[in-house]
Amino acid sequence: MVAAWATGGAVRLRAQGPSPDAAGYALERMRYALNLDHDLAPFHAMFKSDRLLGPILRRRPWLRPSRIADPFQALAWAITEQLIEVERALAIQRRLTWRFGRRSACGTLVDSPSAQRIAGCAPAELQACDLSAGRSLALVLCGREVATGRVDLASPDHERGWQRLDRIREIGPWTLQKLAFHGQGRDDQLPAGDLAYIKLVGRLAGLGRRATVDEVTEWFEPYAPYQGLAGLYLVVGGHGLTAGKPPATVRGGYPVTRPLRAGARW
Repeated sequence: MVAAWATGGAVRLRAQGPSPDAAGYALERMRYALNLDHDLAPFHAMFKSDRLLGPILRRRPWLRPSRIADPFQALAWAITEQLIEVERALAIQRRLTWRFGRRSACGTLVDSPSAQRIAGCAPAELQACDLSAGRSLALVLCGREVATGRVDLASPDHERGWQRLDRIREIGPWTLQKLAFHGQGRDDQLPAGDLAYIKLVGRLAGLGRRATVDEVTEWFEPYAPYQGLAGLYLVVGGHGLTAGKPPATVRGGYPVTRPLRAGARW
């Protein structure tokens, strides 16, 4: 169990566990979830003069991606969010947590289900929480892969685990990108299938329609190795930007306006 609070311009953390190692691991994961060690200086330095990102970086330099302390929770929640409304996905997550989640010794706190707990479920039990049949089976199979150690979500060799999970039906690039960005700290992984990015690129590229997933991926390539971070900043801070309405830029004392391009630096 970890407590975190802000005080005196700092963040303090306190962990309780059955052993010093368990408490230390809990502290490390909470530091990750709160982005306490997430250094964005290289990202800011690389794109501070970018025509799109530059103004947003100056206005909102504190933006950080949302992280999930438990990588398996990030994977499980990504599965529940596939192709449904956010409100319905949140309701499913609450049901899964209440029915299968881990409980504190005092019994008052409930956490997300562990891979071991999900691995022992029948798909029908997850369907009872309003998860579809196909995704219920996929979640159980993912739980078994993680619980048995065939997939180690904490290993630095993320790609190896992704390749194994990708063999499971209903698990595709979007789900793995959500796992990577939120649960494994991969700032280069952009969930290109998100409706927010599909609309964003369609607007910024002047397509007159929603972009395809491939078009979103290609549009963000100039921002490597920070495609995920670039997407976050543009979605949160890029309201009102269109292909015909670029941010104010001045060169040689004269305003410059031209269609927007990803990674266009001045």
